[in-house]
Amino acid sequence: MSRPRPVVLSGPSGAGKSTLLKRLMKEHEGVFGFSVSHTTRNPRPGEENGKGLNKLPMLLGATLLPVADVFSSDLETSFSCPNDSEPTDEDYHFTTREAMQEGIDNGDFIENAEFSGNMYGTSKAAIEDVQAQNLICILDVDIQGVRRIKETDLNPIYISIQPPSMDILEKRLRDRQTETEDSLQKRLEAARIDMELSQEPGMFDMVIINDDLERAYEELKEILDEEIKKVQEAK
Repeated sequence: MSRPRPVVLSGPSGAGKSTLLKRLMKEHEGVFGFSVSHTTRNPRPGEENGKGLNKLPMLLGATLLPVADVFSSDLETSFSCPNDSEPTDEDYHFTTREAMQEGIDNGDFIENAEFSGNMYGTSKAAIEDVQAQNLICILDVDIQGVRRIKETDLNPIYISIQPPSMDILEKRLRDRQTETEDSLQKRLEAARIDMELSQEPGMFDMVIINDDLERAYEELKEILDEEIKKVQEAK
């Protein structure tokens, strides 16, 4: 039986990705997998090498984590680094700039970026390791990450979760009361670009407009149904 295809999930912060994923994971335990990324920054107190939430490792293989650990808080994360500040609740495979650059040059990364002088990235091997354990690997990426993955032979399912409108998105973000006005405007500008690019032909297999949670969830389940059954039947 063929391995389950990875899922690339994209959309602006506030579109509702984490809410939909939480429900999907709760209803389909033991179906989805996450792993840990590499970074060149130094470990912070309490961080363990090779442990994390939804970041993907490179070169050394994946560390799978319980879904409950991944979604213990309602966070909207990006693929290799966040929009405004680096997360402090995720661990990584810590490596050197030289080793990481060598991996990039060798084509081992499907995605990489630099943030505040530190490198972050994801490898094909990490995703394949998740697939080998008969799990669907979820990749939560920004629109640029989508473009980079399309240059690889990964062959994932591309799904975009979008808000009904910019006005509704802005209200959702303001209601969180977690943003400064400056960071809010940055997120809104990124969202405008994301919403526009998501409409490009061939960019996504499905664009889900999250104006009704129940309907959006049913659409998400429908497009993933074949891969979910593939995992369940192999157990």
